[in-house]
Amino acid sequence: MKIKKPNKIIENVEIIDTSSEGKAVARVDDLVVFVEGAVPGDTCTILISRIKKKFAEAKLLKLEKPSPQRIESVCKHFGSCGGCKWQHLNYEAQLYYKQKHVHDSLTRLAKVEFPELKPIVGATNFYHYRNKLEFTFSAKKWLTKEEIESGKEFNRNALGFHIPGLFDKIIDIETCYLQKDPSNAIRNEVRDFALKNNFSFFDIRDKHGFLRNLLIRTANTGELMVLVSFFREEKENQDALLNHLKTKFPEITSLLYIINPKGNETFHDLDVHCFYGRDYIIEEMEGLQFKIGPKSFFQTNSDQAFELYKITRKLAGLTGNELVYDLYTGTGTIACFVAKQAKKVIGIEYVEAAIEDAKVNAELNKIDNTVFYAGDMKDLLTTDFISKNGKPDVIITDPPRAGMHEEVVKVLNEVKAKKIVYVSCNPSTQARDLAALDVNYRVMEVQPVDMFPQTHHVENVVLLELR
Repeated sequence: MKIKKPNKIIENVEIIDTSSEGKAVARVDDLVVFVEGAVPGDTCTILISRIKKKFAEAKLLKLEKPSPQRIESVCKHFGSCGGCKWQHLNYEAQLYYKQKHVHDSLTRLAKVEFPELKPIVGATNFYHYRNKLEFTFSAKKWLTKEEIESGKEFNRNALGFHIPGLFDKIIDIETCYLQKDPSNAIRNEVRDFALKNNFSFFDIRDKHGFLRNLLIRTANTGELMVLVSFFREEKENQDALLNHLKTKFPEITSLLYIINPKGNETFHDLDVHCFYGRDYIIEEMEGLQFKIGPKSFFQTNSDQAFELYKITRKLAGLTGNELVYDLYTGTGTIACFVAKQAKKVIGIEYVEAAIEDAKVNAELNKIDNTVFYAGDMKDLLTTDFISKNGKPDVIITDPPRAGMHEEVVKVLNEVKAKKIVYVSCNPSTQARDLAALDVNYRVMEVQPVDMFPQTHHVENVVLLELR
């Protein structure tokens, strides 16, 4: 049966795999079909919604035979909210497909020799693992199909998450299972107080309204940060909401606010005002303390970040005599974590504010063998920089999802450090970089780590040694 047009219904389709983006995969007439709502092992009836030259997209119409790997999702918002797309897949299966994604990336994209992968390090907590969540206010609440068909009138103000692919539609969240209490209580209280007092919710299309965003950060020390973003100054209403939060939740360590009149939600270029408490919270890891401000980058799963950093340090094999370069150092968490086992650590990061945080974190922990530089990696990491700062014995690199710039890879091939520990949140771009490094480096160890249960995302750590 050839699929030529959309809106075609096909029965008895078996789901055989997941894609690198976490989508369920079937094959119909040698055509790859990505099926929304399915899991591997399902047999189902699907509706073809879109056809491209090499693949098609489809929706699950009827589950004829459920997969043994399928489970009931815990969240009522599952299927509308895009945050936890694998809630209907049991955790053992999630780990299997994440490990498979790493293996497939190394095999198909890197095409380099590599040893057998170490078993993926799974998370102890499948839920309530995030230390940071950002919610959006909207005057245009997303209505489900059931709500629309009910014919009832609904309050269209919402506080929650963006609907995937729709920048102006927000699903109103009652309970989110990603962050521990009191995250849900705070968000729901903010929304209830705003509705009770007739505060206007932001309309991103028309650019009007008062309440814009809500950020909640929790730390493993028990400290708590709440930041409210307002579109415009309304001092009486601001103070009313913030004082209410201060009274209702005395456990808040840091209560902050910003005024954001811009066209987008980012606030890294805006002033943050401290309404109550400190302007930071403290996270701890192996006796080290890290100051986390509203603009600070910190791994959003603290428990798994600790596992990731221990693996990174172990693979680096430091003896106390090494000069270590920590590329894409962020706020210096890895640099500080390995500093006691190194002679010196040099951290490089593009974001200047993050480097300031890194310096503060080193000082806070009385670490005096770290140096941090801010600048674009491809411009800063040059042969001149290396001649001035010394040739590294070990390079740790933890780039963003896009991977390393080709100029950075070129410099690494020229420098020829004895070891490179490559930490990646995207095995596909990591594989591309490993292929380019293969001329001088051999892959010695591969260790996947699950940082984000209920999603397809996987972290991967690779040890490279000079040939």
